[in-house]
Amino acid sequence: MIGQLNHVAIAVPDLEAAAANYRETLGAKVSDPVPQPDHGVTVVFIELPNTKIELLHPLGEKSPIQAFLDKNPSGGIHHVCYEVEDILTARDTLKAQGKRVLGDGEPKIGAHGKPVLFLHPKDFTGTLVELEQA
Repeated sequence: MIGQLNHVAIAVPDLEAAAANYRETLGAKVSDPVPQPDHGVTVVFIELPNTKIELLHPLGEKSPIQAFLDKNPSGGIHHVCYEVEDILTARDTLKAQGKRVLGDGEPKIGAHGKPVLFLHPKDFTGTLVELEQA
């Protein structure tokens, strides 16, 4: 069902400093910040040869990332994102297996302009999983 790893997302308290660290210290290709108001975050992508790192920073007072940073003030890994060929088929298969899809269960458009869903971390050994349609 799952394809390749699309990205690993890291919540950061200071987006500029985190992006500069990847750009200047590690020599990575770093995107400009992109606000994602529907998800309550601003994102920066670090391009690697085989995947991406997504830096997440709160956008707005109700950002789910702010709650994460309140518990983890230094930041940390927030989720992993895997690609799937058909997000609705993946959702239906996972739900039939008793896995929990967060939110209303309907895909939303993610930072790459493609449909995404999130799966409950308690169903995946404590890891929040994002599925993105390839």
